Amino acid sequence: MAKFDVVDLDLKKVSELELSDEVFGAEPNAHLFYEVAKMQQVNRRRGTVAVKNTSLVSGGGKKPWKQKGTGRARQGSIRASHWVGGGKAMGPKPRDYFYRPPKKVRRGALKAALSLRAREKTLIILDGFKLDAPKSKQAFDALTKRLKLAGALVIDAKDNINLHRSVRNLAKFDVLPPEGLNLESVLRHKHLVVTSAAIKAIEGALS
Repeated sequence: MAKFDVVDLDLKKVSELELSDEVFGAEPNAHLFYEVAKMQQVNRRRGTVAVKNTSLVSGGGKKPWKQKGTGRARQGSIRASHWVGGGKAMGPKPRDYFYRPPKKVRRGALKAALSLRAREKTLIILDGFKLDAPKSKQAFDALTKRLKLAGALVIDAKDNINLHRSVRNLAKFDVLPPEGLNLESVLRHKHLVVTSAAIKAIEGALS
């Protein structure tokens, strides 16, 4: 079990927290990062692109000219793929790009990413992050002036509505509940700001 400092919004240490080495002490694994990042990007593809083949293009039901005796090449339809206005040969069709590696791979990648941020000392654990009202300026001042961050992923329970509504409007910051934590969001942000309650929830889910 590794010990992590728990700080307030002024970066003053208020306590310590023990977290599992299995979740926050794993070795970085580039292959796991690749597999899970590929999953997230591929699964955003809608797969709706399509073109008309010969059977779907209108017209062309009649043979353009007789088979023999004209001196021209034999043709069966004016909508064949080599004709202007004809159907597309072997064109794309709607398809499902869904890809999902095993749960062990997905969890392993997230553990490795969290461990990487912990090793880089860019994981900030707060004792709490409460706002009086959903005010983006208040959240921005806390993150930039008090925590001295230019950008970060903020993680806290979804019932902290004021925080979620405030941070989601900021350009270089993002906010997620613990259950919504994903590899791409962790890797996109250099710093992670997590409340002590949220990090215990993450540890419990990944252990």
